[in-house]
Amino acid sequence: MKNLNKLMAASATLAIAGLALTGCGSKSSSSSVKQVLNWNEASELPTMDLSTATDTISFDMLNNSMEGLLRVGKDSKVEPGIAKSYKVSKDGLKYTFNLRKNAKWSNGDAVTAQDFVYSWRRTVDPKTGSQYAYLFDGIKNVDDVLAGKKPTSALGIKADGKYKLTVTLSKKLPYFKLLMGFPSFFPQNQKAVEKYGKKYGTAAKYMVYDGPFKMTGWTGSNLKWSLVKNTNYWDKKHVKLDKINFMVNKSTTTSYNLYQSKKLDQTILSTEQAKQLSNDSAYTVIKEARTNYLEFNQMKKEFQNKKIRQAISYAINRKELATKIMGAGTLPSKGIVSSGLAKRNGVDFADAAKTTAGVSYDKAKAAQLFKEGLKELGQSSLSFTLLGDDTDTAKKITAYLQSQLESNLPGLTVNVSNVPFKTRLSRSENGQFDVVASAWSADFSDPISFLDLFTSDNSYNNGKWSNAQYDKLVTASKTTDAGNRSARWNDMVKASKILSNEQGVVPLFQLNTPSLLRTNVKGVIHNTAGVSYNWKEAYLSK
Repeated sequence: MKNLNKLMAASATLAIAGLALTGCGSKSSSSSVKQVLNWNEASELPTMDLSTATDTISFDMLNNSMEGLLRVGKDSKVEPGIAKSYKVSKDGLKYTFNLRKNAKWSNGDAVTAQDFVYSWRRTVDPKTGSQYAYLFDGIKNVDDVLAGKKPTSALGIKADGKYKLTVTLSKKLPYFKLLMGFPSFFPQNQKAVEKYGKKYGTAAKYMVYDGPFKMTGWTGSNLKWSLVKNTNYWDKKHVKLDKINFMVNKSTTTSYNLYQSKKLDQTILSTEQAKQLSNDSAYTVIKEARTNYLEFNQMKKEFQNKKIRQAISYAINRKELATKIMGAGTLPSKGIVSSGLAKRNGVDFADAAKTTAGVSYDKAKAAQLFKEGLKELGQSSLSFTLLGDDTDTAKKITAYLQSQLESNLPGLTVNVSNVPFKTRLSRSENGQFDVVASAWSADFSDPISFLDLFTSDNSYNNGKWSNAQYDKLVTASKTTDAGNRSARWNDMVKASKILSNEQGVVPLFQLNTPSLLRTNVKGVIHNTAGVSYNWKEAYLSK
């Protein structure tokens, strides 16, 4: 998900939180309660164009205002969406989806197979410049389409009439059904895209929706908007909320005050607030399949130096960062892949791929490597700017990193630039940074969702780190070894170790976010991987 560039990530922001709740309850339990939920967001909403969305907040909004062939429910269970049924060929390379005939867009148009064909072609069209186009890897002819060698019409998706859709793969994809519940694969209304042109997805009014809710009140730059029940949604009888109001508060002090005054039903908490409120009945800690990390701009000569990269990594006390700065169960990173995401034979991937290099704290080694790195560069000192978000939490993280690095690496000066989330994403994507505090949330429960990011040609590899052996292993895990679970696992473990040993990036911590959610808010689905929130069947009880 989520970059958290998906932002991060989409997997991507530094302090997004919520609550995994089960049990939808009966209508009678909520019929006398005003069904309006007031939700806090830590950062602004960048876009509603699913072809260009990259971050957690955009994907949360798209996941609840749009719907794909399938829908991802509790515990990442795949459920029917616009497709009422599907079948898979014996060789696993062809999926045939039967679409429901009562699905409509918010403008009254029928949702058809052609809407999916149009959407997928638009996303993989090189002219669109979608950073998430790489997720279409495995769809027939996608590589040639992305390279401009074949037209988008060659993509392995075909509409057989209005309500039958066939997808052809070039290789087996173990996570294909999960992808069908991810916003990048949702349909788009061609009429709306062409009508709004460059304005499409830039404000609530420049969109049409086929999901449980539709958006109102978002101008493209404001910090308040709403999702209201979509009366054209095919399954509207199971949508209990009339409205969800979103309010951006980058200060946890502000959001907590609004929560206390009952203007918010949910708020994230700072480490200090979490300590004080841990016994509150509304307190919870949200676990995320998300890694926060530092990314170097390796177009700059100082960060092409491996010893400089390693010195920066060894100078950071991740345990202290996780426990004292973040708190609430946040874990020091063992590598780029988050703990608990995937297991094989009872062994967690993060443990299988762990190395002493890449994530250890060693002040003496850090100082020595930095000294050696500077000598190789022919310099006596180094200065760089650390780019990060402007939320309260992000500022604490960058301030801590600045202090650690300057204290442990003599001759280093770190300037900090905290900017709005949307700005940080843009600068990262355009290579306008020295070192950036990034984050990534897994798009689905598989290590490849992290490892894919750092291949040489991945659009999310903003730092441009490159390693031929790493690329070879990741490619093998998705091609020649895709059908061999053991070989595929070993490929990914080896790749992760290379990333750590070469210090391609600096993994920091796995975010677990403390928050408050009123105890009468029920039925919110939160998944650690993929899109974070599903409010389709959420409601407020008495």
